[in-house]
Amino acid sequence: MSDDLGFLLGDAARLLRRSFDERARAVGVTRPQWRVLALLKRFDGCTQVTMADMLDVEPITLGRMIDRLQESGLVERRADPKDRRAWRLHLTTLGESRIGALRPTALALFDDALAGLDDAQRTQLESMLNTIRTNLTRKPLETAHG
Repeated sequence: MSDDLGFLLGDAARLLRRSFDERARAVGVTRPQWRVLALLKRFDGCTQVTMADMLDVEPITLGRMIDRLQESGLVERRADPKDRRAWRLHLTTLGESRIGALRPTALALFDDALAGLDDAQRTQLESMLNTIRTNLTRKPLETAHG
């Protein structure tokens, strides 16, 4: 295996982020905001703490981002009926429409990035990346057992 694999993965991720940033600006959101909206589309009603964990950011950092999204009318906070200290996050109708506007942007980016790969290769790439993600999210045995 080439020593360049890590650099290739890093470069591909960096270039995808940069290209998405340029394209998303035209729709009026940042990439971190898009990630929040996309996760809320899948996990509507999750808590801020859960969202911060999914994004691997500190809750205070996410809180400021949610403030901006709420001011823009894209997200709303609702009190958790079971835990008065917690807030549940929900997409607004405007947030849903913004995701709808960004989806073609994201799909076009992936089509550009994966040009030259046929459907079977794209499926195989997705499978391999899922395997890598699974491998890296497993807890080491020492951590799991104290």
